[in-house]
Amino acid sequence: MNNSDKFTGKASIYARFRPNYPQPMIDYLLTDTNPQFTVADIGSGTGILTRQLLDRGAKVIAVEPNEDMRTAAEKSLSAYAPFTSVPGSAEHTQLPDHCVDLITVAQAFHWFDATRFKKECRRILKPDQKVALIWNSRIPDAPLIKETEEICKTFCPNFRGFSGGSDNDRSIFCTFFRNGKYSVKTYSHPLQYMLDEFIGRHLSASYAPKPDNANHQPFVQALAQLFYRYEQNGAVSFPNETRCYYGCV
Repeated sequence: MNNSDKFTGKASIYARFRPNYPQPMIDYLLTDTNPQFTVADIGSGTGILTRQLLDRGAKVIAVEPNEDMRTAAEKSLSAYAPFTSVPGSAEHTQLPDHCVDLITVAQAFHWFDATRFKKECRRILKPDQKVALIWNSRIPDAPLIKETEEICKTFCPNFRGFSGGSDNDRSIFCTFFRNGKYSVKTYSHPLQYMLDEFIGRHLSASYAPKPDNANHQPFVQALAQLFYRYEQNGAVSFPNETRCYYGCV
């Protein structure tokens, strides 16, 4: 299956249950914006980060190859005049040369061909402008996260670690960023989930079994049981932080 097809049929649940990103990170990336400051949000999905960039005053070109995800973003963001949607991929954005001031990638870099994406970044960025690779990352040693991982291993045959295990090996960043130089910003971003949100967050993952899969209902039941072991006042605290890797390419 093509990587861009892994989220087909999940746009609605993704848009509803995936978390946003800390405002201090948005402010860090967009300190000097003006009405012409243009961001290419690559692998933009349903537009979660795109919306936050637009709200901060940037022009945003959202590049997303999956039709379901892209259509969801277009519907929810159509009122924003500085928003443009493009049916491109990370390796072939279809954007003109040297047209953007910043490239953002949220929850998506692990799906890309890093070598080809780096070449595309150099082509579409204005000289010496930067790329931000962003993840909402579970705190791996938290008991709730460890138990969730075991459930995913049991019921999700395609599970290879959260976010594809991308945040565990940082050597790729030394290769991707120019001369191996980049900055890392980490933001505390704990999440509070009620039962439907907790289950929906996990069903939005690419590896999660879809409703017609035999593992779907057992997966949901196992998540519900886990939720009730940890819930307090009807919600669980989901250990999460946001990491931003930022530099020239």
